[in-house]
Amino acid sequence: QREQEIVRIARAAGMRIIGPNCIGVMCPAAKLNASFGGDLPKAGKVGYFSQSGSILAAMVDMAGTTDIGFSKLISIGNKADVDELDVIRALGEDPDTKVIAGYLETISDGDAFIRQAERISRQKPILLLKSGVTEAGARAATSHTGRLAGSENAYECVFERAGVIRCPSIKAQFDYARAFAYDPVPAGPRVAVIANAGGAGIMATDALEREGLTLAEFTEATQKKLADAQELAGVASVNNPVDLLGDALASRYESALRAALDDANVDSVLVLLSPHAMTETVETAHAVVRVAQERPDKPVLACFLGARRVSEATEVLRRGRIPQYDSPEGAVAALRVMVRYAQWRSRPKRVVKLFSVNRHKVERIIDRRLRKDRYAELGEAETKDILEAYGFVAPRHEIATTAEQAVNIARQIGYPVVLKIWSPDIVHKTEVGGVKLDLRTDQEVMDAFDLMMYRIPKRVPEADILGISVEEMVDRGQEVILGMNRDPRFGPLMMFGMGGKLVEVLEDVVFYPAPLTALEAKEMLVRTKTYDLLCGARGQEKVDIDVIAEGLQRLSQLVTEFPQIKEVDINPYVVGREGTTPIVVDAMMTLEGP
Repeated sequence: QREQEIVRIARAAGMRIIGPNCIGVMCPAAKLNASFGGDLPKAGKVGYFSQSGSILAAMVDMAGTTDIGFSKLISIGNKADVDELDVIRALGEDPDTKVIAGYLETISDGDAFIRQAERISRQKPILLLKSGVTEAGARAATSHTGRLAGSENAYECVFERAGVIRCPSIKAQFDYARAFAYDPVPAGPRVAVIANAGGAGIMATDALEREGLTLAEFTEATQKKLADAQELAGVASVNNPVDLLGDALASRYESALRAALDDANVDSVLVLLSPHAMTETVETAHAVVRVAQERPDKPVLACFLGARRVSEATEVLRRGRIPQYDSPEGAVAALRVMVRYAQWRSRPKRVVKLFSVNRHKVERIIDRRLRKDRYAELGEAETKDILEAYGFVAPRHEIATTAEQAVNIARQIGYPVVLKIWSPDIVHKTEVGGVKLDLRTDQEVMDAFDLMMYRIPKRVPEADILGISVEEMVDRGQEVILGMNRDPRFGPLMMFGMGGKLVEVLEDVVFYPAPLTALEAKEMLVRTKTYDLLCGARGQEKVDIDVIAEGLQRLSQLVTEFPQIKEVDINPYVVGREGTTPIVVDAMMTLEGP
């Protein structure tokens, strides 16, 4: 209340408040230090903000030992007035800021954050450290999707959607900021590696493969340049990585780097150096700076390995605005982040498809269930009714109230069949013995019916049992799960993964904010570890990827249009080969009113 009173007074006087509980602001270029965060750091292109004053103070101190310079530093503290959205917008519009970086514990407005960050990320990279991620909320969820969602997955997928780069550590944030501040964004993932040590080149190659980048394939013209150059003839490898050998002088590096940058198949170059007795470390650093400045359209990153013997050379690189890293892995990680950012920025404009659906049917079901209670768990029957209104298909079924009826229905549907207890009060049927699969004879149906009707009323005496559903057995296809969990900060988060009983054991699931485009839905599938199985790997039948993506889009439309839906599980969702219809075998939903 006191904070809000301060804000009210300031706003009435035409002012904004940063903080309280912050250490202030800095603008190194203007020699402004309105903080108690220590000495002013170097001026540069990184705009930094932090919810934690101590983190900001540590960043300022750490920057003094690096080549990182700052345009603005802003401690936002409790965010009583100015929050991360205001700061991101301001830094996005600041001509002195090329890279936005920050530390956050909370996000004030999830929807607004996505919109703002997505808009600014089109212009400048946003690098965030995010802490304060807990799983307490997920433990209270009733669905598989809700239990798997968690704050970690929520922030991960929201940052992905908005183009925000999540930094795993302070060091990584510095590494990424250095690359973005000094280099252009690469046009693609093809990297040339130049080294005077075979081991360093192999380490870089391994790191490139792990990070999803590729070794560039040199053109014949480049290979000829490498073979014919006086400094390289008969010495250097003409393939990538280019091994200049341990006695490489600066002239070899200069010729190899110039040839690599001139190659149209090369998007970026990583220069590695190990300080041998004959190595011209300082001269090589000058050569790298000189050639890189001739080709400012492609990023050049360096990793001069060692410490004392390369210290003067690394200072030359820093003054020449060449990002220098302590290890090949650190340099490759920075390249990977730059490539993914470039790929995100080149994505087409988001277009969300709207399907023809029966909204009135869904409105009636939801209104009826929320008329008495603010919270409701829907069983399979009502959930399937809602899903069918949005174009999903469920197995043929009928309700039986006697064993004889169950047998007659089974004969009409055709064996094998499934029996399921039919009650609005029993959401998790398997847990009470309410599902019997693969019944193939009249006798099996009668026995299963009688056993259910005997046992389940004893196990769940308060349940209103309407009968037993006799359903066709869906036994061909791959089981996947489609789901949604409504996050309190970011709204509906869609989920896809391999389905069935092992969904929470395998945890091979992907989340993404709704509403989904067709591209985003397909990307969710691709990002699962088991995507290759859907494509026919290891003898599995290839399934129809497009219909799974469409199912995600339809579910996305449903939960976007009905904010009363808190959680949804479609598990299993059985999909077959191309041309077949996917089937909602089981599903549940929870509702929450205002």
